[in-house]
Amino acid sequence: MKIASYNVNGIRAALRKGFLTWLQQADPDVICLQEIKAQEDQLELEVFEKAGYPYHYWYPAQKKGYSGVAILSKQRPDHVEYGTGIAYMDFEGRNLRADFGGVSVMSLYLPSGTNIARLEHKLQYMADFQQYVDALRQERPELVVLGDFNICHRPIDIHDPVRNKNVSGFLPVEREWIGNFIDSGFIDSFRHFNPNPHQYTWWTYRANARANNKGWRLDYGMVSAPLEPHLKRSVILSEAKHSDHCPILLELSE
Repeated sequence: MKIASYNVNGIRAALRKGFLTWLQQADPDVICLQEIKAQEDQLELEVFEKAGYPYHYWYPAQKKGYSGVAILSKQRPDHVEYGTGIAYMDFEGRNLRADFGGVSVMSLYLPSGTNIARLEHKLQYMADFQQYVDALRQERPELVVLGDFNICHRPIDIHDPVRNKNVSGFLPVEREWIGNFIDSGFIDSFRHFNPNPHQYTWWTYRANARANNKGWRLDYGMVSAPLEPHLKRSVILSEAKHSDHCPILLELSE
């Protein structure tokens, strides 16, 4: 099973930049999208079906043009779970899960902490999400959580760790949380295979950051420990340029 994840920063904008051509070339079995910024009735859904993804599930934020996640798949999932049941999370369309046999795939868009109020919101979300996942794994132990975590885990994951140490996305409290999330029973699949620096998934549009590879690794494929024997590879697809993020992809064997 090839599973991709992509914060598209607006699915309609990504489509205009050639997203579907890339999707057909990358050819994942399942792709998780974040920051779709669209309601279903604003999309021509048949274009995804024609591209080979007849099963598509959309969970937009209630606020138009904001947040939202989706999952596209070649095969019909056994079950799709919209949201977490925690109202303030679900209002912003941040969690969507599809179950394929024993394996559950979740598209996650964790909030950013752009100001004090949003940082408090993010920290609350992080704490509540950890509790939610702890309970979910009792029921669905083979869980893959992919998406934009809006956190760089270690100094290796950010181009300038010293100057960004007090910036949301690399705050000690955020880094501690994602470390604890991994320690709770997940594998950071990219780092499982690749220890090298300068590997990023997001670049600001300012100051030619992407051309100079001054980026942040904000997007993760977190694989629960029972799936470790099936983890074949995990890569960052930095050549795809339909967003300020790039996609990630991991592969599980049967």
